[in-house]
Amino acid sequence: MTYKELSSKLKIMADPSRLEILDLLSCGELCAYDLLEHFSFSQPTLSHHMKSLVEKRLVLSRKDGTKTMYRLNHALITDVTGQLSLLGSNHSPCICEQIQKGTCES
Repeated sequence: MTYKELSSKLKIMADPSRLEILDLLSCGELCAYDLLEHFSFSQPTLSHHMKSLVEKRLVLSRKDGTKTMYRLNHALITDVTGQLSLLGSNHSPCICEQIQKGTCES
């Protein structure tokens, strides 16, 4: 995943309500009505959040009759958290290996 892709996903995840939705979906598939019952915002607001999460593939959706069912994209969430864990570690290969060192004057 590129830095641009990671940043795009993190921007969507940065909203507190969306983080809470991701947490709720971590336990299993839920319909929009179940999610809406948990929050104090309107159905259009939930739709806006779900659209953002689905567009970035953080959440997967499927139709079940007249209901839309949502589930966490565990593989993508694992990829995002894995990328974040690399930011604070010395790993190989690392982007820092691309930096030419010793060019600063003391």
